[in-house]
Amino acid sequence: MAFETIHPAQAALGECPLWCARTGRLWWVDIEAPALNCFDPARGTNRTLPMDENIGCIALRRQGGFIAGMRSGLWLLDEDGRKLERIANPQPDSTISRFNDGRADPWGRFWAGTIHEPRDRPAAILCRVDTDLSCTQVAGDIMVSNGLAFSPDRAWMYHSDTPAHVIYRYPLDADGTPGPRELFHQFPHGNGRPDGAAVDADGFYWSALYEGGRVVRLSPAGEIVAEYPVPARCPTMCAFGGPELRTLYVTSARHGRGAEELAEWPQSGDLFAMQVETPGLPEPGFAG
Repeated sequence: MAFETIHPAQAALGECPLWCARTGRLWWVDIEAPALNCFDPARGTNRTLPMDENIGCIALRRQGGFIAGMRSGLWLLDEDGRKLERIANPQPDSTISRFNDGRADPWGRFWAGTIHEPRDRPAAILCRVDTDLSCTQVAGDIMVSNGLAFSPDRAWMYHSDTPAHVIYRYPLDADGTPGPRELFHQFPHGNGRPDGAAVDADGFYWSALYEGGRVVRLSPAGEIVAEYPVPARCPTMCAFGGPELRTLYVTSARHGRGAEELAEWPQSGDLFAMQVETPGLPEPGFAG
């Protein structure tokens, strides 16, 4: 198994790949372009929908369109990415903070976290949008919120803080309320940081390692069981897709990377895919 380029996007900061089973297409964002994108693997084509501000994460709404985490807050979008309504803006200062990673959970709610851009203190937050569109801050003490994913048995929520090189997990009760976080995996410094992630049907956690040039698969016990090189030094997030959810898609970045690195990694910013043996989980939609 190996990752190959399926779309030479050359994105500034590709993120949040999201498979739509109904249309057989992959949605993803370029945070810095900024743009919402739709890749059609059957035709090899990509549709780009420009946005008027940074867009960090999306989830499909069950009634159509999207919920999105953007620089100015949490928004509802129509099917063409046009803004319909801002739900909330819980972040302290959008001039130095924006929404980053996020996804819908099995209960139909949307989780999204922010990034504190100065990186001088853990001032980012993690929020949950319930189906009545109310927004609650669930966690703080984060610098860059990433890696949100949920175990197949709905027992755990995973979440990473990228600059801290750490992945946490939270126990979930029957209605999906998280308990105290605990350490899931601590990466050593200097060989990649945990960015976006996805969980497969066996409960293994796949993490894209930014500045690590690879995707790692971790067991439910938090042990690395496999590593897969990516043709970009900065993979950003992975998502399962395809008819049987056995295609692992990965976005990547080239924004802020030096000329020497881009010469060594010319596919930086592209969209990659690899066939895997264990399928992923269907991506829940936002029920609000």
